[in-house]
Amino acid sequence: MRREPGIRPTDVLLAVTTLSFDIAGLELFLPLTSGASLVIATRETVADGKRLREELETRNITLMQATPVTWTMLLEAGWNGRPELKVLCGGEALPPELAKQLISRCGSLWNMYGPTETTIWSTACQISGVNGSVPIGRPIDNTQVYIVDEKLQPVPVGVPGELLIGGDGIAAGYLNHPELTNEKFIPNPFVPGSGSRLYRTGDLARYRADGQIECLGRNDYQVKLRGFRIELGEIESALRASAEVKDCVVVLREDVPGRKQLVAYVSLHSSHAGEPDADGTSKQIAGLKALVQAALPAYMVPSAIVAMEALPRTPNGKINRKALPVPAIGAQADREKFVAPRNAKEETLARIWREVLGLDQVGVFDNFFELGGDSLLSFRVANRASQAGLALTPRMFFQHNTIAGLVNSAKEPGEKTSQPAISRVSRNAHRARLPAGD
Repeated sequence: MRREPGIRPTDVLLAVTTLSFDIAGLELFLPLTSGASLVIATRETVADGKRLREELETRNITLMQATPVTWTMLLEAGWNGRPELKVLCGGEALPPELAKQLISRCGSLWNMYGPTETTIWSTACQISGVNGSVPIGRPIDNTQVYIVDEKLQPVPVGVPGELLIGGDGIAAGYLNHPELTNEKFIPNPFVPGSGSRLYRTGDLARYRADGQIECLGRNDYQVKLRGFRIELGEIESALRASAEVKDCVVVLREDVPGRKQLVAYVSLHSSHAGEPDADGTSKQIAGLKALVQAALPAYMVPSAIVAMEALPRTPNGKINRKALPVPAIGAQADREKFVAPRNAKEETLARIWREVLGLDQVGVFDNFFELGGDSLLSFRVANRASQAGLALTPRMFFQHNTIAGLVNSAKEPGEKTSQPAISRVSRNAHRARLPAGD
């Protein structure tokens, strides 16, 4: 990484990644082992596009690594770019449209790829133009990449196969899971007798004619959403813990371009004679969502849970995911309890919700997340609300998730908000300081 994408002693890197995400290792150690400077952003700053934009502009940042979600948040907060900035994007597939916007706003754009098991990145690619999907490039130093078929034989250029990774970054395995370790970390068939191993990523990829690697997604049902790796089976297990659930499946949908969401489909044991009425079904769905929220992290909670009489199946008995219906986001809100906006602020925020969530009607007591909102959409709403004179932050959506609650807690324009400290760690150790409480 010091050589390519490259870092100089004069660079200043802004660290925005939580320590639980492996890519934080690059942000912390690369600048400090290269004689460069490091600015550590607080959690509050990272969650607020406007404040993050201000950090980039006032701290003379020349290098920043972030997921596509964070870069999108910055753009929506009005960030116009920095010609001195080197942009590293990874953690999820880089959308072509986002890549185009970033190219015009920075000195150089790099797309990074690498599973946690191969510590940290495995391939890198400088993106100077976009024609179709964005490639993940070629292996970094001390790393080998192979694309193989089901028999672990190399595939020709243009033919999809599973991506295998070898080299110095390979992990020792999964702690206390020897069977999974043996399944995923295999002896290197291309260097027999060397004792080296390859990691089976489960990602589909292919070589392009120019030698760049193009990632095509997963070959199983593990998905990436907003930088988090999610096993859909874990969510299904949480749903099946309810005695109400007869069958279920969870999928990652993108019915609106650029807006991915987890959707759960369930068939329920009716607790009443005959078909359950609308209110009964609504209560069952609300109970299931509460169950999942209690058992799993927030990023794994489905945006919608759709009740079906029976899940569609293929002739061989497997669930037919292609036949699952498009969820009617917002249909689970109780229309009988609809309360229209009662003042100008509520009307402004309701209009923004309707535009961002794609709904025709929003009540002041409707729950943002039950209408299909998520953390990324909360950034969009907060930015638009700020432009309209309502000082909201994305964090407030998790404390007050209705229009009424948000309007009551919103600060008046011009009201000062405390700014959490940012610590700057440079190669001069005696000048380093950490923000209080962090």
